[in-house]
Amino acid sequence: MKAMRLLEFGGRLELRELDPPSAGDGVLVKVVAAGVCHTDIHVVSGAYDLGNGNLLKMVDRGIHLPMTPGHEIAGEVVELGAHNGKTTVQEGDRVVVFPWIGCGTCRKCLAGFENLCEVKPASLGIFQDGGYAEYVYVPHPRYLIPAAGLRAEEAAPLGCSGLTAYSALNKCRLDTEELLVIIGAGGLGTTAIQLASRTTSARIVALDIDDGKLKLASSLGADQTINTKVLSKKDVVDAIKKENKGRGADAVIDFVGSPATSELGFEALTKQGRLVLVGLFGGAASFPLPLFPLRGAQATGSFTGTLTELSELVQLAASGVVRPVVSGRYSLEEANDVLEKLARGEIAGRALLRPY
Repeated sequence: MKAMRLLEFGGRLELRELDPPSAGDGVLVKVVAAGVCHTDIHVVSGAYDLGNGNLLKMVDRGIHLPMTPGHEIAGEVVELGAHNGKTTVQEGDRVVVFPWIGCGTCRKCLAGFENLCEVKPASLGIFQDGGYAEYVYVPHPRYLIPAAGLRAEEAAPLGCSGLTAYSALNKCRLDTEELLVIIGAGGLGTTAIQLASRTTSARIVALDIDDGKLKLASSLGADQTINTKVLSKKDVVDAIKKENKGRGADAVIDFVGSPATSELGFEALTKQGRLVLVGLFGGAASFPLPLFPLRGAQATGSFTGTLTELSELVQLAASGVVRPVVSGRYSLEEANDVLEKLARGEIAGRALLRPY
């Protein structure tokens, strides 16, 4: 089978011919579409930027090479292996893959938070081979969500960008007529705007530096858009307050995760406002600590989501509540070009790799 392999951190992916994996005790899935995510950029680069000259290196996280990236995967079940237990999928079924696999035995995994495994994460496309290939091995059929009624290109982004947006929105705990600010109108932000506009009564303000992405945000349900590239931080905060009767935002989701966006998100909060940090752009932020207790502000991180949340999200997508925005379809061999475009901010929504 064809696969795009990462042979050294900081290098380019290389096309290789490999034997298809065996189903073993798990499942063999034919990849029909694989989303290209910002996390893939970090994995290929070899590190996360922690700010102040500090790096979180992939090798220190237990990521070993060579490896096939890609964690947003939709495909078709080819072979069910000799697993134990019941399964809701059969050979030939179209599925979305839950890639955030944990050790299965630590307290987080046992509580349903495999995405936050404390012992030995085994996420597809990060700790083990993923979807930038014609086939992918999935350790157990319980990680496969039936996707009947969804095209593969609609289903693939649900495994990360969709799931991450859905889980972050859940953490906002939005009440009636509250104001939600979404920072970043890319693949995650556009999904969050759809979900928030169709499943809550919140008013939505979308922030970005690209007028094209802001126009897309408006078409998907944002009540107001603000280009933060042309305004000062104070002017942006004032515009948000004007939208909320002089108050700041009740909740902010930062899908960028840079020092500037996280600091803006905090400044934009009203009292008891919730800041949900999602993006992994990198760096270190500075917050005035006394304002946390004085405002009763809350800040929480949100990393992808749970298997239960993905199942819920697939049902919402199947019912038409949300459709990931797909802006480009490419061959496996074009993976490096797509990653470079994504890093430059040239892709609206999601780009997909199609192995066939």
